[in-house]
Amino acid sequence: MDLLKSPLYSKYVQSNAKLVNFTGWEMPISFSGLIKEHESVRSSAGLFDISHMGVISIKGINPKDYIQKFFPTNLYSFSEGQGLYTVMLNEKGGIIDDLIIYDLGIQDYDVSEVLLIVNASRYELDFQWIKNNSNKYEISITNFKKDKVLLALQGKNSFDLFEEWIESSISHIPNFGCEYKIFEHISPKEKIFVSKTGYTGENGLEILLSKKAAINLWDFLISKNIAPCGLGARDTLRLEAGMHLYGQDINEETSPYEAGLGWLVHLENNHEFFGRRFLAEQSRIGIQRKLVGLSIEGKAIGRKGFAVFKDKENIGIITSGSWSPTKQQAIAFAYINTSHALINNEVQILIRGKKFKGVITKRSFYKKNY
Repeated sequence: MDLLKSPLYSKYVQSNAKLVNFTGWEMPISFSGLIKEHESVRSSAGLFDISHMGVISIKGINPKDYIQKFFPTNLYSFSEGQGLYTVMLNEKGGIIDDLIIYDLGIQDYDVSEVLLIVNASRYELDFQWIKNNSNKYEISITNFKKDKVLLALQGKNSFDLFEEWIESSISHIPNFGCEYKIFEHISPKEKIFVSKTGYTGENGLEILLSKKAAINLWDFLISKNIAPCGLGARDTLRLEAGMHLYGQDINEETSPYEAGLGWLVHLENNHEFFGRRFLAEQSRIGIQRKLVGLSIEGKAIGRKGFAVFKDKENIGIITSGSWSPTKQQAIAFAYINTSHALINNEVQILIRGKKFKGVITKRSFYKKNY
């Protein structure tokens, strides 16, 4: 089967990027090297093409009323021009996807619009789950991205760089806020979507725009010596920042409480949502396992599927692991039996037949200092 390609695929080729198959897309794993790209984002800024991700538009009169049942988080806790990180659940409270919902407000007459930015591997399933459980006469559900490009500009210099490109300020957009408007200097007839969000732990923007405008922005940033970055650096950056990766750290067999996402479950809101009964019970009786961070001694990396021990007892399993360029040590996420999931608890990780010492930590290994 032919792999899907971003509209910016030619830029990868020109840059001699190393390409891989990622959820059916031919995507760059690196351009100049993972460590260099990682450090560029931490010190200045980096540019990611994330066009493999899905963007779903939902329109209707008060569309939040009709999609509230898919999410445990109160959708009226954010308003027009804002975004909300949440999870979509199945009937048993398992996580179908983690995503960001943006409220674009009223677009035409009384019709409002919300956007869902979803994981590439879950787009089709998410789309069908909402469609199959919705009334087509109440809301319309469409692919908003189509042939557009989704870019992520990340790092402490990202806002200044973007403002230089559009020749105007974005200081009025709050953190996790968004704007969908025409930037006359860039394209007088094109609405560009901009949000102050990201997947790196740094200040950042995610920008949905046409291929022509995206090439313009790409070339502008390269001229400013901003590093194009691949999926490898994106993974180490998000792991340091304590952010989940769907399919590894969360899936349909994990609940928000187990994944450390209980703050997204608003049982007190009394709204009905898929999996509510199961999560209410889990909230009452507690969980058997918990996602934690691990710091590992030495340079051996704890990869997905590696076992975690307390003395001779197998107490858990690693879901994500990497070398941390910022911390200069091996780090990981792991699901650990709740009785052992205590901060500073010393454990052992079985790596290639040998046990390495590890310490349970909070999931976030990095916090920006600006």
